[in-house]
Amino acid sequence: MIIPLPNLLSDNQVKTIMGLVGSAQFEDGKNTAGWHAREVKNNEQMTQSEPLKEINQILSRALQLNELFNFATHPHIIRPFLVSRCKDQGSYGTHIDNALMFHERTSRTDISMTVFLSPPNSYEGGDLVIEEPAAERRFRMAAGSAIVYPSTTLHRVEPVTKGERIVACTWVQSRIRSAEQREILFDMDTARRSLFQKDGKSREFDLMTKAHANLMRRWSDV
Repeated sequence: MIIPLPNLLSDNQVKTIMGLVGSAQFEDGKNTAGWHAREVKNNEQMTQSEPLKEINQILSRALQLNELFNFATHPHIIRPFLVSRCKDQGSYGTHIDNALMFHERTSRTDISMTVFLSPPNSYEGGDLVIEEPAAERRFRMAAGSAIVYPSTTLHRVEPVTKGERIVACTWVQSRIRSAEQREILFDMDTARRSLFQKDGKSREFDLMTKAHANLMRRWSDV
């Protein structure tokens, strides 16, 4: 299940983050890649620093407040954000994200997330391409928007041929391990919210909420 999150960040938040990016240092992205991904990773990443800590605080707060993110992902652990920069043909070839990540605590990667920080008209190339069984899907979103997608997918970032593509990336361990179960819960939650908007707290809403809650009890990994 691929879910866009439009306007995750306000214009002022994007401006603040980009100011912090401008004051930071970058290193070779291969330093954080798995042994096989190093062969196709050609980007730069912000070094661990105070600006990166401030960026993480802004992004973490935005995720806490974003209702769609929370009922789509059921986050249990959210990894610290990495800030990535691609320029001068920089790219990240086809790869799959590591199943486990290690930083202070070990977590499973169920869901990957990209937050777009550069305006799409400020660079050329750089599409995020996610492979699905029937086709590839391309994403190039407005600054401050984000996309969440299963970490189980092959994906890539096309070469940036002009300008700079700056994004923040993180990974989520969900309380609902199964992507199929997360999609069922998402559909039910979407339907019950629509029922509530249409008819208020009706009998149908109560029954849908009961089924949703009981499935959460059955499927949650806490």
